[in-house]
Amino acid sequence: MNEVDFLVVGSGSGLDVANAAANRGRSVAVVEKGPLGGTCLNRGCIPSKMLLYHADVLETVERASEFHIDAEVRDVEFSQIVREVNEEVESDAGSIRRGLRSSSQHDLYEGEGRFVEERTVEIVSGEDDGAQIRAETVLIAAGTRPSIPDIDGIDEVDYLTSTEALRLERPPDHLVIVGGGYIAAELGHFFGTFGSDVTIIGRRPNLLPEADEEVAEAFTERYADRFTVRTGYAATAASQTDGRVTIEAHPYEYGDDGGVLDGETVNVTGDELLVAAGRTPNSDTLDPDAAGVDTDERGFIETDEYLRTTAEGVWALGDIVGEYLLKHSANHEAQAVARNLFADDLQPVDYTAMPFAVFASPEVAGVGAHEADLKEAGREYATRTYQYDQTARGSAMKVDGFVKVIIDLDGEILGCHIIGPEASDLIQEVVVAMKAGSGTVQDIRQSVHIHPALSEVVQRAFSGQFSRRGGSGHSH
Repeated sequence: MNEVDFLVVGSGSGLDVANAAANRGRSVAVVEKGPLGGTCLNRGCIPSKMLLYHADVLETVERASEFHIDAEVRDVEFSQIVREVNEEVESDAGSIRRGLRSSSQHDLYEGEGRFVEERTVEIVSGEDDGAQIRAETVLIAAGTRPSIPDIDGIDEVDYLTSTEALRLERPPDHLVIVGGGYIAAELGHFFGTFGSDVTIIGRRPNLLPEADEEVAEAFTERYADRFTVRTGYAATAASQTDGRVTIEAHPYEYGDDGGVLDGETVNVTGDELLVAAGRTPNSDTLDPDAAGVDTDERGFIETDEYLRTTAEGVWALGDIVGEYLLKHSANHEAQAVARNLFADDLQPVDYTAMPFAVFASPEVAGVGAHEADLKEAGREYATRTYQYDQTARGSAMKVDGFVKVIIDLDGEILGCHIIGPEASDLIQEVVVAMKAGSGTVQDIRQSVHIHPALSEVVQRAFSGQFSRRGGSGHSH
């Protein structure tokens, strides 16, 4: 048995903590069953955003006529695009692997790890099968995998998850997507731009149900113009004939006692099926009970505010703790764990102003409270919405989109939600104001904004008259 100071299961953001430990002279072991670099690098945000940028370029060319520019796309080397992106990802993963293999301070164990007792992991498959590692401190950062919903016949049909979809070297003629979240939105945009007919089946009333309702409604309307969108439907059965997959879907009412309802059944047939129905934590492969690590009813690792688990000396971070399933959240948590491991005083993880973005077309980004949540809580607040095309840059770009700001009656920023080009960049100003500034509208109003940059849409959304909600009166 190998004994080390620090052991991390998973090689995504957990590697940041492992490297911090190694830099302090600790002996470190890394357990990874897949390519090095974790979900984001290998089968998540990095390959997907690299592929999506190609779609954005194509979309830009196809819009050229709106600007009186005669341009045409003569050819698209789709398979070359996909191969090039995946080769770059594989190169990066290989570079991480070589770095760990050559390090005198890191031991890399390649294979699936499983707890066999407190702070002890055994490799049960893979290159290092049979090895056991015991550590003074263990970090669980093993991530999640695509969740497969309970659909009749799903195990008898060929389907893709995001993992396989990112390696597909031919756009399907007709792609059927089960799920209405950000993965469905992004991959629908990618394949749709490259010529696939796309049908999206989602249970919620709108796509992107985690976004503010007004933004989600606008996004769903835009996607309904591009694709066939069946929101409010649950996929209940799947079948396959001659290589084509058919999904049967029923109306679905979402709520506390929600479920499939009687009503008009929809049958959709395509040559590829993509299941994009959320993520499942990988804790079930780790046997956390053997280490005294508790999980919640969904299987996510339970932690306290410092990211300590219920077992002494065992920490957890990233998707597997289920707080925010976002790479930038995992990186933020890694910084917190590294700080708490090596500092005298523990500090809780600060999730203030955790933003998200969806790299679809249109882009969506948001931070903070949703209006529906404030209504439900009976809070007083005020809102203001500003359109992109009311700015010089937005008008020049000929785009639809808006910035929606939510504040309390003293001017504190409660949330901001954006739909439109560069939303993922525009939201950052608001994140900084909420996290590092005074957290009020004055942070935005008093900052000089370049004219006529697109950031003026944020500036103007925070200026002018707000509409008061949840109480008496009409403006703030």
